[in-house]
Amino acid sequence: MGFPRSDVLSARHRTVRARLTGLGLDALVVTTPTNIRYLSNHAGTAGTLVITHSDVHLLIDFRYQESVRATQASDAACPGLRTWPVPASYDEALIDMLASQGSPVKVGIEAAHLTVARKEWLERTSIARGLAITWTSTERVVEQPRLVKDAIEIANLRDAASRLTAVAETAFRAVRPGVTEREVAAAIEVALRSAGYERPAFETIVASGPNAALPHYRAGLRILMPGDLVVLDFGGVLDGYCSDLTRTVSVGAPTPDALRLHAAVRDAQRAAIEAVKPGVPATSVDAAARGLLESRGLGEAFGHGTGHGLGLDIHEEPRVGPPRPHSASVQLEPGMVFTIEPGAYLPGMGGVRIEDDVLVTADGCEVLTAVPRELLALG
Repeated sequence: MGFPRSDVLSARHRTVRARLTGLGLDALVVTTPTNIRYLSNHAGTAGTLVITHSDVHLLIDFRYQESVRATQASDAACPGLRTWPVPASYDEALIDMLASQGSPVKVGIEAAHLTVARKEWLERTSIARGLAITWTSTERVVEQPRLVKDAIEIANLRDAASRLTAVAETAFRAVRPGVTEREVAAAIEVALRSAGYERPAFETIVASGPNAALPHYRAGLRILMPGDLVVLDFGGVLDGYCSDLTRTVSVGAPTPDALRLHAAVRDAQRAAIEAVKPGVPATSVDAAARGLLESRGLGEAFGHGTGHGLGLDIHEEPRVGPPRPHSASVQLEPGMVFTIEPGAYLPGMGGVRIEDDVLVTADGCEVLTAVPRELLALG
């Protein structure tokens, strides 16, 4: 799908500028790469963006000047963009750019992403240069609009999710007795490239036997053996957008205990998917999965949240987990995209996790990933 058109960026700018007005800010300094991309179509790993009520200032070094020029000559040009060279330090260039604006400003910074040391340096340097700049910490000014995906984002996410079917087929063929977890992971990562993804969305998880009881285990040198449960968790990045899928399979015929564990997690995921509707708190989706597992005596075996948002980041809002004492749950809206991935982990035996990507629709949800969920006996 590529980058969004200029009109899409304009709509995003209007939303962020309205938030600046509400906060009494003249500008927002954006240092998070995915937020910079969301607002400007600059996809580099370095850059600083300053959005004001009239312009978008992008500070870039030599590595990115040509790519930005090319984007600005296309229908994906960022409206109102002014580029600023960074000959050495990004923070020094930021001070120079703000000084050139010639008026006192109240500037927001992304408190969750800018270090204390950098903020203090900006404050000291602006004072030393006689600049009347007030540096104000902000939270979620760009992340909040990113919660609900626009049409081009949904198209990207739908495409990214659909391509995981072919990758899963390769993964299933790779699972057999005698191979190592890392060999299976290598086959998955080659398949991700073959399917057209830019890169893996995260480090591929292949967890076999007792390792399957470790939710964020990585692929190691353990050799797959008959009777193992194997958790396969992988995803790819397509046009900047992330996909994520988990399936648990058996090496050879599964044991009765493995069948019961898998059935419980599968039923928990189904309950969570059925709970997804506009207006429902995200915590209720988690409660549906958690309640089902608790009814099967597996409440203690499910120690993580039920899902996480997907987009330009592999983990973004909304959080789909239990209630937090000092944080209100997000109410689901059409256009939100997130994973649903309950699991149950029994030390010494192994574990099961089943994960799909879902899009909230006007009357429920659309499951974007399309890979069989039954416990496959492979090899």
